[in-house]
Amino acid sequence: MSATGVVSSCSCLRPGVWLLKSGMQKMSSFGLHTAARCAAKDYYEVLVLGGGTGGIAMSARMKRKVGADNVAVVEPSKTHYYQPLWTLVGGGAKQLAASARPTGSVMPKGVEWIKSRVTALDPDKNCVWLENDMKVSYKYLIIALGISLHYEKIKGLPEGFDHPKIGSNYSVHTVEKTWKAIQDFKEGNAIFTFPNTPVKCAGAPQKIMYLSDAYWRKTGKRSKANIMFNTSLGAIFGVKKYADALLEVIKERNIAVNYKRNLVEVRADRQEAVFENLDKPGETEVHQYGMLHVTPPMGPPAVLINSPVSDATGWVDVDKETLQHKKYPNVFGIGDCTNLPTSKTAAAVAAQSGVLDKTISLVMKNQLPAKKYDGYTSCPLVTGYNKVILAEFDYNAQPLETFPIDQSKERVTMYHMKADMMPWLYWNALLKGYWGGPAPFRKLMHLGLK
Repeated sequence: MSATGVVSSCSCLRPGVWLLKSGMQKMSSFGLHTAARCAAKDYYEVLVLGGGTGGIAMSARMKRKVGADNVAVVEPSKTHYYQPLWTLVGGGAKQLAASARPTGSVMPKGVEWIKSRVTALDPDKNCVWLENDMKVSYKYLIIALGISLHYEKIKGLPEGFDHPKIGSNYSVHTVEKTWKAIQDFKEGNAIFTFPNTPVKCAGAPQKIMYLSDAYWRKTGKRSKANIMFNTSLGAIFGVKKYADALLEVIKERNIAVNYKRNLVEVRADRQEAVFENLDKPGETEVHQYGMLHVTPPMGPPAVLINSPVSDATGWVDVDKETLQHKKYPNVFGIGDCTNLPTSKTAAAVAAQSGVLDKTISLVMKNQLPAKKYDGYTSCPLVTGYNKVILAEFDYNAQPLETFPIDQSKERVTMYHMKADMMPWLYWNALLKGYWGGPAPFRKLMHLGLK
């Protein structure tokens, strides 16, 4: 998924996720790309908005369809991040540098990289407006703008991150503060939050909690920690099979879960977190903390709010099976910026990219889309430094598992898949347009049992 300060987030094949990018001068010997402040051309057959997971993956696929010279990606950021790794960065198991690469290094060779921001979309005239009043027209538009973080909607943030004992795995600027807060923890409440908005990788807010628990057990601090998961939701996870497994982990590790609690204020100078009780609007609770991990409120990018391509809440309005826009047949959406009713993860983007590739191919031939996206997404639920529950599911919140084993069990093999195999798959297959999710492998695995 692409996003400001983040990419596809979950540590899901994300295996999902949102990413940042920026420009460099064209250097053919290194395969880098144009970093022009304005477009080299004012028209492209395929224009991609966003250079995160979905944007880069689709630009690679479109290059093979229409030729590199006919594809452009609009992305202002200098660095592309594999954000699913940030769970492990926040837990001290990986270095932040391992999640980052220059945007130019992941941009498909020959594809035009427009280092700018989108300021308006005009699908009725098949064009978009960029900074400096520059207009770029297109035949086909792919919107992959990710999701925006809104720390500022919590009173006391983001300035509260200047104080100790607080961090957030969702931003490149605060993820290392999480590890610092975990290491420096001495005693008291250790609070982990989940906001009252859509988020990318819904499992990530609790993954760091399990890693913190494991670290404090290892260092002899666990007996002094009262671990609390304060979530705005009414359940620990949206899929019952994995929710049941997580509740067993929570019970075994003596973690307190407080449902329908939404973080509304952080008084970092006093180490106090204020939560609204969503069951009793207006009623608040104040908790002292020795460590606080914040998952920020999130929402659609500002340029999409009240845009012709968006629904009433600001998400790109696409058909949930084909990813084609419901009103504009030459406009498509992928990833976190869409209103697809599934979890926002990099794994979802992978599956969506394969479907969208086929959808666009048929549309280009004036045929109706046939391939259907089933809502597949994945979230490797990290429950320790060598344990993962691999959640995979569809639109109906039903398990859609790849391996012929019970994936609700904590497994060392799944941890290594998340920590080691998935980053390789991300950089070398998904971003190059060769990975469309595990569906073919899943069929092969299960056919082998028949």
